[in-house]
Amino acid sequence: MNQSTTSSLKVAFIGMGVMGYPMAGHLARAGYEVTVYNRTQAKADQWVAEFGGTRADTPKAAADNKDAVFVCVGNDDDVRSVIYGDSGILAGLKKDAVLVDHTTASADLARELGEAAAGHGAAFLDAPVSGGQIGAENGQLTVMVGGAASVLSRVQPLMDTFSKFVGLQGPVGSGQLAKMVNQICIAGVVQGLSEGLAFAKRAGLDPEKLVDAISKGSAGSWQMENRSHTMWKDEFEFGFAVDWMRKDLGIALAEANRNGARLPVTALIDQFYADVQQAGGRRWDTSSLITRLK
Repeated sequence: MNQSTTSSLKVAFIGMGVMGYPMAGHLARAGYEVTVYNRTQAKADQWVAEFGGTRADTPKAAADNKDAVFVCVGNDDDVRSVIYGDSGILAGLKKDAVLVDHTTASADLARELGEAAAGHGAAFLDAPVSGGQIGAENGQLTVMVGGAASVLSRVQPLMDTFSKFVGLQGPVGSGQLAKMVNQICIAGVVQGLSEGLAFAKRAGLDPEKLVDAISKGSAGSWQMENRSHTMWKDEFEFGFAVDWMRKDLGIALAEANRNGARLPVTALIDQFYADVQQAGGRRWDTSSLITRLK
């Protein structure tokens, strides 16, 4: 699909949160005609003032006559609230359109939406993202996709505007399963980093010298490079919120109960995050795990 073909696509983006707002902005900057919808209209109006495009009053109106419809909201229930009903996306989705859900949600919901879209003669991809708000703002997200390769090829040029990597993981639902693995791995890394830094503080080590050394070896990670210094300073008022991490880990643990996978460390860290919530850190960055160790 050449650039002149892709740039003529009409696009809708549902959800102007910390992720969807900049993602839709990258689409607009790339020259696509974008219509946005947000439950709080003021946020959609702000986006239009910044990027141009159009605000729709309902998900249905946003999806009307669009070639691709992107969704990025909070959880399974939020997705269903914009998909179904007389004012939902499916009511306005045209035949042969592609519906893409970037929400981190359950694999069961992805399969449900795949069937629902097919019933309207449309295609569906589950495509959760990793990279956080900074990745969305910088157009450097990683997208894990479930669906058909032929469908992905139709919309990957759009995804490329806000992503550094787009990878097909398998059939519908596979993108969400891959995101579960992503969150399982992050939880373990953050807990390990928290314990290491808490140990280092009690041992009297210099944090800058320490991280400069161990980040260059096998202990290095994105979390160490980007969060260790703020963790040392007890700064957590930014980043991916604990509430959202618990939501994601809950999805992974529920899936593990169904498929028989054992996630003992993940289950434990999920409870550690519950401790952080109870301490008032619901909106703190996930690196706030370290606060439990003081």
